[in-house]
Amino acid sequence: MTSKTHHLRLPLDASAVRELAVGDMVMLSGDITISIGLPTHQRMVTELQAGHALPLDLHGGAFFHLSSYVRDAAGEHAAPQAPRMQQALYMNPSTSTRYNPYMPALIRSLGLRLVGGKGGLDMASVAAMQEAGCAYLSFLGGGCTLLSESIQSVVSSHWNEYISQFRLVTLRVENLGPATVAIDAHGNSIYESLRQQAQSRLPQILSELKHQRQTN
Repeated sequence: MTSKTHHLRLPLDASAVRELAVGDMVMLSGDITISIGLPTHQRMVTELQAGHALPLDLHGGAFFHLSSYVRDAAGEHAAPQAPRMQQALYMNPSTSTRYNPYMPALIRSLGLRLVGGKGGLDMASVAAMQEAGCAYLSFLGGGCTLLSESIQSVVSSHWNEYISQFRLVTLRVENLGPATVAIDAHGNSIYESLRQQAQSRLPQILSELKHQRQTN
């Protein structure tokens, strides 16, 4: 099956996400929220389980495991009452598997349409994505320069007591990508397919190794 390239603008509804298939490419525009903090993920789940609203609305939106450093962009001589201007210096993908314990609850509770990073998520998250109408985008590891070019502005920053990379930061992006649909909203996962392929080849590999040892 030939893969497609989708130019998407957030927020999205479930029907738009269900049109994505594993292997498709995505260029994404709109407001995305990012964090790589394990304490941040745990805090998000705790707040939601306690019935508390998060400081931003992520329904229909994207939550990515992308690292960034946000700095104040106002000059040193700016007046104290001047609006706080912020600048995101970069974006770089982080490994999503670290957040497996938290992602199913976040996907279901927040109505997320896109999640992503690198390395994928486990089958519990895949099941939650299938229920909610959510897809996982895989970003190019080492693609910091390319991804950073899409940043337009900092929309908001919450839980600022954390280091910059752990905060809940919302960025406005234009043509973020290309990213690969690695898990779609129909339960298909590149990572699970590769795992099954590797597992199916294991007996043959072990047999060949045993034969080599016996003949040497």
